Amino acid sequence: MPEHTAATPGRTPIGAAFAELARQAPDRAALTVAGTVLTRAELEARTNRLARAYQRLGVGEGSFVTIALPTGAEFLEAVLAVWKAGATPQPVSHRMPRRELEAIITLADPDLVVGLLDIADRPCVPVGFTPAPELSDGPLPDAIAPWLKAPTSGGSTGRPKLIVSTEPATAEALTAFGELVRIPAHGVLLSTGPLSHNGPLFTTAAALLAGCHVVVLPRFDAAEALDAIGRHGVEWMYSVPTMLNRIAALPESVRAGADLSSLRTVITMAASCPQALREFCLGYFGPAVMLELYAATEAHAIVLADGHDWRERPGSVGRPVVGEIEVRGPDGSVLGPGAIGELWMRRSAGQAGPYRYVGATAQRAADGWETVGDLGCFDEDGYLYLADRKTDMIIVGGLNVYPAEVEGALEEHPAVTAACVVGLPDNDYGQTIHAVLNVSAPVTDGELIAHLRERVVPYKLPHSIEHVSGALRDEAGKTRRGRVREQALARIGR
Repeated sequence: MPEHTAATPGRTPIGAAFAELARQAPDRAALTVAGTVLTRAELEARTNRLARAYQRLGVGEGSFVTIALPTGAEFLEAVLAVWKAGATPQPVSHRMPRRELEAIITLADPDLVVGLLDIADRPCVPVGFTPAPELSDGPLPDAIAPWLKAPTSGGSTGRPKLIVSTEPATAEALTAFGELVRIPAHGVLLSTGPLSHNGPLFTTAAALLAGCHVVVLPRFDAAEALDAIGRHGVEWMYSVPTMLNRIAALPESVRAGADLSSLRTVITMAASCPQALREFCLGYFGPAVMLELYAATEAHAIVLADGHDWRERPGSVGRPVVGEIEVRGPDGSVLGPGAIGELWMRRSAGQAGPYRYVGATAQRAADGWETVGDLGCFDEDGYLYLADRKTDMIIVGGLNVYPAEVEGALEEHPAVTAACVVGLPDNDYGQTIHAVLNVSAPVTDGELIAHLRERVVPYKLPHSIEHVSGALRDEAGKTRRGRVREQALARIGR
């Protein structure tokens, strides 16, 4: 295998780093999905050939590549191949409705779409794409994309945007994050979330670059996750509170029979972890195992808490370990300990932010601090407590749903004159989506859901719908979601 030239310190190409792992231990398992195992050497060769196929289709350094594949080995192979080609992966859900997907592709302007065939004026390759056999599977020339990743967000306006990491796509970017969240070098990691989402993808990629054997669950199942921990000797597991809640709901005999002796870290992120669920995790996994991460996708700042923090400071999500956070009042003044306000973040004084938006404008103060709308407070010792997670945003099983997007889709139905979408508490998902409507003609829930299925991904579909006669908007045309939510809770007796 040809050797790469010496990398600039702190700027090792991701392709070169993985090639070195394959050279050191070619037969070590790198990836297991549904019983199929790929060794480091096999993953290296497959992604090298795939990268050359992508380059033949027009992908080059600085390109965006939209990846719309199911969670599995093919998704991760595509991401590695994109990085090896010097390009930026732009992941999306393979279940995304056509209209939403086309809006994102218009924003991203990718040089290739992976997982689809019929995007106009774009090179595309389908699910199951196989590169031409004559393409070399040897290492590629070193290349570093200028942007590490470009995940999407619906945005508080309901319009999609890209959150482009301005950090170059280096091995150090991945391994530094892996060390921060305790991913063990050459360990075993269980990836449980959809790879189209930022948290699961970034932790899984960091694990591969740390030399881990990554076990991927294409779809989360609580009993299967516990079985995989014992069967593969898993040391690190990704989760969101909904997953942990489903583990807690398993029969006691199933939980007691699981072999968790190898487990060193269970991280939870993407949504707040309720205190009752924290208590279960402390008892079942242990305080030394639990780790919670709070951060926006923009990653201005990162906050961590371990299980000991959970026990000593109930409700806290920890202290910032990357960047800085201030709590500010409506007038922009910095609030003291215990006072709830909006969270403003930055990496450090004078340092540029770690991202840029495509399709949106950051909410930035004159002094350079930014906010994504989260509310919270600090205690006297600098521990952060969240009061809300984006004032209007709904979090369903760790996935963000912006009401404006669902409301806009509902209001495209000819019978709907106004819509207000709110989150209601749910023991399993954390929140479920509830739609309150003004209508001008009879329409069934089934008709509305069928209408929405063509416009939003399945996790954004309302769990419940009600029709009301009172106006949902005030004279200024604004919807007061807080009031609508309180009224809905009162009507359904929660």
